[in-house]
Amino acid sequence: MKFCFTLIATFLVGASAIELTPETFGPLTEGKTVFLKFYAPWCGHCKTLAPAWSKLEAKFEGHASGFVGSVDCTAEGKEICDGNGVQGFPTLKWGDPSALEDYEGGRDYEQLESFANENLKPICSLANLDLCDDEKKAIIEGFNAMSVEELSAAIEDTEQKVNDEENKFGAEVEKLQNQYEDLDQIKNGKIAELKGDTFGIMKALRKQKAPPGTVFKSIDDDDDDIEDDDDDDDIDDDDDDDVDADEGSDEL
Repeated sequence: MKFCFTLIATFLVGASAIELTPETFGPLTEGKTVFLKFYAPWCGHCKTLAPAWSKLEAKFEGHASGFVGSVDCTAEGKEICDGNGVQGFPTLKWGDPSALEDYEGGRDYEQLESFANENLKPICSLANLDLCDDEKKAIIEGFNAMSVEELSAAIEDTEQKVNDEENKFGAEVEKLQNQYEDLDQIKNGKIAELKGDTFGIMKALRKQKAPPGTVFKSIDDDDDDIEDDDDDDDIDDDDDDDVDADEGSDEL
Protein backbone atom coordinates (compact mmCIF):
# COMPACT_ATOMS: atom_id res chain seq x y z
CA MET A 1 0.00 0.00 0.00
CA LYS A 2 2.85 2.33 0.91
CA PHE A 3 4.48 1.64 -2.48
CA CYS A 4 1.27 2.45 -4.37
CA PHE A 5 0.93 5.71 -2.48
CA THR A 6 4.54 6.63 -3.25
CA LEU A 7 4.09 5.85 -6.93
CA ILE A 8 0.94 7.96 -7.12
CA ALA A 9 2.61 10.79 -5.20
CA THR A 10 5.44 10.75 -7.72
CA PHE A 11 3.08 11.80 -10.47
CA LEU A 12 1.30 14.32 -8.23
CA VAL A 13 4.52 16.28 -7.82
CA GLY A 14 3.20 18.12 -10.85
CA ALA A 15 3.57 18.21 -14.58
CA SER A 16 6.81 20.08 -14.01
CA ALA A 17 8.59 17.10 -12.43
CA ILE A 18 8.46 13.33 -12.72
CA GLU A 19 10.57 12.44 -9.70
CA LEU A 20 12.27 9.07 -9.36
CA THR A 21 13.10 7.37 -6.07
CA PRO A 22 14.66 3.97 -5.38
CA GLU A 23 11.12 2.58 -4.97
CA THR A 24 9.78 3.92 -8.26
CA PHE A 25 12.89 3.70 -10.44
CA GLY A 26 12.40 0.08 -11.49
CA PRO A 27 8.65 0.14 -12.18
CA LEU A 28 8.80 3.39 -14.14
CA THR A 29 11.89 2.67 -16.25
CA GLU A 30 11.79 -1.09 -16.81
CA GLY A 31 12.15 -2.02 -20.49
CA LYS A 32 12.44 1.63 -21.56
CA THR A 33 15.19 3.84 -22.85
CA VAL A 34 15.46 6.71 -20.38
CA PHE A 35 16.63 10.32 -20.31
CA LEU A 36 17.22 11.51 -16.75
CA LYS A 37 18.11 14.76 -15.04
CA PHE A 38 20.06 14.47 -11.79
CA TYR A 39 19.78 17.74 -9.89
CA ALA A 40 19.84 19.64 -6.62
CA PRO A 41 17.05 22.14 -5.83
CA TRP A 42 19.54 24.88 -4.86
CA CYS A 43 21.52 24.60 -8.11
CA GLY A 44 21.25 27.69 -10.32
CA HIS A 45 21.90 25.86 -13.59
CA CYS A 46 19.27 23.29 -12.57
CA LYS A 47 16.72 26.07 -12.18
CA THR A 48 17.64 27.42 -15.60
CA LEU A 49 17.19 23.99 -17.18
CA ALA A 50 13.91 23.27 -15.35
CA PRO A 51 11.38 24.81 -17.80
CA ALA A 52 12.77 22.98 -20.85
CA TRP A 53 13.12 19.73 -18.91
CA SER A 54 9.56 19.92 -17.55
CA LYS A 55 8.27 20.42 -21.06
CA LEU A 56 10.20 17.37 -22.25
CA GLU A 57 8.92 15.29 -19.33
CA ALA A 58 5.36 16.23 -20.21
CA LYS A 59 5.86 15.30 -23.85
CA PHE A 60 7.19 11.83 -23.04
CA GLU A 61 4.81 11.03 -20.18
CA GLY A 62 3.21 7.67 -20.94
CA HIS A 63 5.53 7.04 -23.91
CA ALA A 64 5.64 3.41 -24.97
CA SER A 65 9.41 3.03 -25.19
CA GLY A 66 10.97 6.20 -23.70
CA PHE A 67 10.95 7.78 -20.28
CA VAL A 68 12.05 11.27 -19.22
CA GLY A 69 12.33 12.01 -15.51
CA SER A 70 14.24 13.72 -12.73
CA VAL A 71 16.18 12.59 -9.68
CA ASP A 72 16.65 14.87 -6.67
CA CYS A 73 20.12 14.02 -5.42
CA THR A 74 19.54 15.80 -2.12
CA ALA A 75 16.44 13.83 -1.16
CA GLU A 76 15.07 10.33 -1.77
CA GLY A 77 16.92 10.07 -5.06
CA LYS A 78 20.39 10.32 -3.49
CA GLU A 79 20.89 6.56 -3.66
CA ILE A 80 20.21 6.60 -7.42
CA CYS A 81 22.62 9.49 -7.91
CA ASP A 82 25.37 7.79 -5.94
CA GLY A 83 24.85 4.54 -7.85
CA ASN A 84 25.31 6.37 -11.15
CA GLY A 85 28.40 8.36 -10.20
CA VAL A 86 26.73 11.79 -10.29
CA GLN A 87 29.19 14.46 -9.12
CA GLY A 88 27.79 17.73 -10.45
CA PHE A 89 24.44 19.32 -11.12
CA PRO A 90 22.62 19.14 -13.34
CA THR A 91 23.90 15.87 -14.80
CA LEU A 92 21.97 14.37 -17.71
CA LYS A 93 22.19 10.67 -18.49
CA TRP A 94 20.39 8.44 -20.91
CA GLY A 95 20.09 4.89 -22.23
CA ASP A 96 19.49 1.54 -20.54
CA PRO A 97 18.40 2.27 -16.94
CA SER A 98 20.94 -0.26 -15.68
CA ALA A 99 23.82 1.17 -17.74
CA LEU A 100 23.30 4.91 -18.15
CA GLU A 101 25.57 7.00 -20.37
CA ASP A 102 26.42 10.69 -20.06
CA TYR A 103 24.52 13.08 -22.31
CA GLU A 104 26.91 15.62 -23.81
CA GLY A 105 24.59 17.58 -26.10
CA GLY A 106 22.97 20.99 -25.95
CA ARG A 107 20.47 21.92 -23.27
CA ASP A 108 17.85 24.14 -24.82
CA TYR A 109 14.48 22.54 -25.43
CA GLU A 110 14.89 22.05 -29.16
CA GLN A 111 18.19 20.20 -28.69
CA LEU A 112 16.86 18.06 -25.86
CA GLU A 113 13.70 17.20 -27.79
CA SER A 114 15.64 16.32 -30.93
CA PHE A 115 17.92 13.99 -28.99
CA ALA A 116 14.99 12.36 -27.18
CA ASN A 117 13.01 11.85 -30.39
CA GLU A 118 16.00 10.19 -32.02
CA ASN A 119 17.20 8.06 -29.12
CA LEU A 120 14.33 7.22 -26.77
CA LYS A 121 13.33 4.10 -28.62
CA PRO A 122 13.76 0.40 -27.85
CA ILE A 123 17.42 -0.60 -27.84
CA CYS A 124 19.36 -3.80 -27.31
CA SER A 125 19.61 -4.40 -23.56
CA LEU A 126 19.13 -7.11 -20.96
CA ALA A 127 15.45 -6.13 -20.87
CA ASN A 128 15.16 -6.21 -24.66
CA LEU A 129 17.36 -9.08 -25.82
CA ASP A 130 15.08 -9.65 -28.80
CA LEU A 131 16.34 -6.35 -30.21
CA CYS A 132 19.98 -7.48 -30.14
CA ASP A 133 21.62 -8.83 -33.29
CA ASP A 134 23.48 -12.14 -33.24
CA GLU A 135 26.85 -10.49 -32.62
CA LYS A 136 25.63 -8.61 -29.56
CA LYS A 137 23.79 -11.66 -28.27
CA ALA A 138 27.04 -13.63 -28.45
CA ILE A 139 28.85 -10.89 -26.53
CA ILE A 140 26.12 -10.82 -23.89
CA GLU A 141 26.31 -14.61 -23.56
CA GLY A 142 30.05 -14.25 -22.98
CA PHE A 143 29.42 -11.68 -20.27
CA ASN A 144 26.79 -13.93 -18.71
CA ALA A 145 29.35 -16.73 -18.41
CA MET A 146 31.67 -14.50 -16.38
CA SER A 147 31.70 -14.33 -12.59
CA VAL A 148 30.99 -11.10 -10.69
CA GLU A 149 34.73 -10.77 -10.05
CA GLU A 150 35.56 -11.22 -13.74
CA LEU A 151 32.91 -8.71 -14.77
CA SER A 152 34.20 -6.22 -12.19
CA ALA A 153 37.76 -6.62 -13.47
CA ALA A 154 36.68 -6.12 -17.09
CA ILE A 155 34.60 -3.06 -16.19
CA GLU A 156 37.44 -1.54 -14.14
CA ASP A 157 39.86 -2.15 -17.00
CA THR A 158 37.61 -0.30 -19.45
CA GLU A 159 36.95 2.51 -16.98
CA GLN A 160 40.70 2.89 -16.41
CA LYS A 161 41.32 3.15 -20.16
CA VAL A 162 38.58 5.77 -20.43
CA ASN A 163 40.11 7.67 -17.52
CA ASP A 164 43.54 7.49 -19.17
CA GLU A 165 42.11 9.05 -22.33
CA GLU A 166 40.48 11.83 -20.30
CA ASN A 167 43.77 12.51 -18.52
CA LYS A 168 45.66 12.50 -21.82
CA PHE A 169 43.20 15.03 -23.22
CA GLY A 170 43.52 17.21 -20.10
CA ALA A 171 47.31 17.11 -20.31
CA GLU A 172 47.27 18.21 -23.96
CA VAL A 173 44.86 21.05 -23.16
CA GLU A 174 47.17 22.14 -20.34
CA LYS A 175 50.10 22.18 -22.77
CA LEU A 176 48.13 24.38 -25.14
CA GLN A 177 47.19 26.69 -22.27
CA ASN A 178 50.81 26.98 -21.19
CA GLN A 179 51.83 27.62 -24.78
CA TYR A 180 49.18 30.33 -25.06
CA GLU A 181 50.38 32.00 -21.88
CA ASP A 182 54.01 31.86 -23.01
CA LEU A 183 53.15 33.39 -26.39
CA ASP A 184 51.02 36.05 -24.76
CA GLN A 185 53.86 36.97 -22.44
CA ILE A 186 56.30 37.20 -25.36
CA LYS A 187 53.83 39.34 -27.31
CA ASN A 188 53.32 41.74 -24.42
CA GLY A 189 57.07 42.00 -23.90
CA LYS A 190 57.64 42.85 -27.56
CA ILE A 191 54.88 45.47 -27.50
CA ALA A 192 56.30 47.06 -24.35
CA GLU A 193 59.75 47.09 -25.96
CA LEU A 194 58.44 48.71 -29.15
CA LYS A 195 56.51 51.43 -27.34
CA GLY A 196 59.07 52.09 -24.64
CA ASP A 197 58.52 55.00 -22.28
CA THR A 198 58.01 57.65 -24.96
CA PHE A 199 55.20 56.31 -27.15
CA GLY A 200 52.55 58.08 -25.10
CA ILE A 201 54.54 61.34 -25.28
CA MET A 202 54.74 60.99 -29.06
CA LYS A 203 50.97 60.63 -29.31
CA ALA A 204 50.40 63.54 -26.94
CA LEU A 205 52.63 65.78 -29.10
CA ARG A 206 50.75 64.73 -32.25
CA LYS A 207 47.49 65.70 -30.63
CA GLN A 208 48.96 68.99 -29.44
CA LYS A 209 50.24 69.89 -32.90
CA ALA A 210 47.13 68.82 -34.83
CA PRO A 211 44.12 71.10 -35.36
CA PRO A 212 41.48 70.71 -32.63
CA GLY A 213 39.08 67.81 -33.21
CA THR A 214 41.43 65.96 -35.54
CA VAL A 215 40.53 62.26 -35.73
CA PHE A 216 43.32 59.73 -35.93
CA LYS A 217 42.70 56.13 -36.98
CA SER A 218 44.67 53.41 -35.25
CA ILE A 219 45.95 50.67 -37.54
CA ASP A 220 44.71 47.97 -35.15
CA ASP A 221 41.24 49.42 -34.72
CA ASP A 222 38.50 49.99 -37.26
CA ASP A 223 36.93 52.71 -35.13
CA ASP A 224 37.96 56.34 -35.46
CA ASP A 225 39.09 57.75 -32.14
CA ILE A 226 39.87 61.30 -31.14
CA GLU A 227 43.15 61.04 -29.31
CA ASP A 228 43.38 62.22 -25.74
CA ASP A 229 46.21 62.48 -23.28
CA ASP A 230 45.77 58.89 -22.18
CA ASP A 231 47.76 56.23 -23.96
CA ASP A 232 44.80 54.15 -25.10
CA ASP A 233 47.00 51.83 -27.15
CA ASP A 234 49.04 50.66 -24.18
CA ILE A 235 48.57 47.03 -23.26
CA ASP A 236 47.35 46.62 -19.70
CA ASP A 237 49.25 43.58 -18.44
CA ASP A 238 46.73 43.17 -15.64
CA ASP A 239 43.94 42.43 -18.14
CA ASP A 240 45.47 39.46 -19.94
CA ASP A 241 42.88 37.09 -21.38
CA ASP A 242 42.55 34.01 -19.21
CA VAL A 243 40.81 30.82 -20.20
CA ASP A 244 38.03 30.26 -17.69
CA ALA A 245 38.37 26.70 -16.45
CA ASP A 246 34.98 26.94 -14.80
CA GLU A 247 32.02 25.70 -16.79
CA GLY A 248 29.71 26.17 -18.42
CA SER A 249 29.21 21.75 -17.14
CA ASP A 250 27.73 22.45 -15.06
CA GLU A 251 26.81 20.98 -18.28
CA LEU A 252 23.86 23.73 -19.18
